Amino acid sequence: MKLTTNIGTTEENDIRFQEMQNGQPISDQNLDHLRAWIAETYPDAGSRLPSERDLAKTLELSRPELRKSLAALEIEGRIIRQVGRGTFTAEPPSMTQTAASLAALAERTAPHDAMIARLSLEPELARMAALHASPFQVKTMQDLGARIRASRSWADYEELDFELHDLIAKSAGNVLLYELHKIMNAVRQVVVWRKLTSDIKRPSPDYHSFDEHDAIITAIASRDCSAAKDNMRAHLQATLDTLTT
Repeated sequence: MKLTTNIGTTEENDIRFQEMQNGQPISDQNLDHLRAWIAETYPDAGSRLPSERDLAKTLELSRPELRKSLAALEIEGRIIRQVGRGTFTAEPPSMTQTAASLAALAERTAPHDAMIARLSLEPELARMAALHASPFQVKTMQDLGARIRASRSWADYEELDFELHDLIAKSAGNVLLYELHKIMNAVRQVVVWRKLTSDIKRPSPDYHSFDEHDAIITAIASRDCSAAKDNMRAHLQATLDTLTT
């Protein structure tokens, strides 16, 4: 498999998303469209949104672009995504929350910076998950690992990878660190995945992340804190190396 990236300097990456239309980044147009559609169609907090497939069709967006916009709205506090249940509307956020939205943060974040942030936080979360994860959470991680290997497209892989890392962070049992991770995970979904392109439609069977994910999950299931931390660090370092080579 060949992965390529158009990462430049930090200054170059601060000029977000080179594709422009009518002077506004396309991703921002998608986000504005989704935000307005939800406000008009589902004005009450607690309303369940349609499935991603139906929502992408209604809004005429690709599912990867829709996921990035949903991640932004989650950080803004406009929606709540619950694994296994769906996506629900939330109370409108304050102006302060809106000003600190994911879009504004991603605008200032280079892919390399996003990965360095992950290396600073996620290994410790994996260590804590080995201590605190419930049997149900461990089983869900194992199921996600198997589903990730069976991904039929990069879009599927991206979604499942997001869920796995989110679950590991949640399993650490620290609410504040989990909230910080949610912001970081959503930013990297926008910033890092946008920079990667592949010449094949799905991950190859020997894609490095498959075994790396399994090693992390096995260490957590075995309650091996040191191995969970080391394996997460190795996984993130391999991703960073892919970005910078």
